[in-house]
Amino acid sequence: MTGQSSRSVGHVPPGQVTLVGGGPGAAELLTAAATEALRHADIVLFDRLAPNDELATLAPNATLIDVGKRAGSHPVSQTGIEQLMVDHALSGKRVVRLKGGDPYVFGRGSEEVLACHRNGIAVTVISGVTSAIAVPAAAGIPLTHRGMSHAFTVISGHAPLTENELEGLKLLGSTVVVLMGVGTLPTLSQGLLRHGMSPDLPVAIIERGFSATQRTTVSTLSAVLADAATAGVRSPAVLVIGEVVRLAFRGDDAAEDLVARAAAFAVSD
Repeated sequence: MTGQSSRSVGHVPPGQVTLVGGGPGAAELLTAAATEALRHADIVLFDRLAPNDELATLAPNATLIDVGKRAGSHPVSQTGIEQLMVDHALSGKRVVRLKGGDPYVFGRGSEEVLACHRNGIAVTVISGVTSAIAVPAAAGIPLTHRGMSHAFTVISGHAPLTENELEGLKLLGSTVVVLMGVGTLPTLSQGLLRHGMSPDLPVAIIERGFSATQRTTVSTLSAVLADAATAGVRSPAVLVIGEVVRLAFRGDDAAEDLVARAAAFAVSD
């Protein structure tokens, strides 16, 4: 019988698969259920952006298989990854598919669940901390703030947005979070400007979130292309577009400065 198990999500029964959201890359942001699943795993198929530096400790009894995709390099195709999951599970192994962020936020997790279902393999999904929220927070950027933004929209930057999608973002007026968006930043920024977003709207590019080399570049919608080129911005990075970027931590800025930047948007209780 296929289906998602309602039993302990941390323990992977033999011959089953658990999709684990590994968060933005820091092992300490793994959930308790994720670490339990890894502890019992026989096979771990892991992505490039998953927290893999400590996998030998987190999954002490598992065979570790790197299936990560990099820009312009896909050593193992998506179909190949799914076949590996199925083959190992059918051989009676406890399989953990470890993905960066959350499996269901631009992670192709649903495709992998369907592959298991098609082959009669029970599968459990363990949600992860999505980089769409966690990485901006690490840079001091809330996605909502009273008087600034009461909603946020998360989009994929893998492909350029359509004109309707660009217009929709302008009409929503929400904070925009872009994952995997460095490559399409030119078409996104120019498209948003074309549809009437303010040239002065703040933009933040947060590179390598939660790593020792995390870096935030703060700019505006009209200047972000030039500033990104000057800074040499590279993937992986999370983009945030909206007034909330004014609350970003800026190195050694005093708390008084942060409060002053927020004061213009303050609303009474």
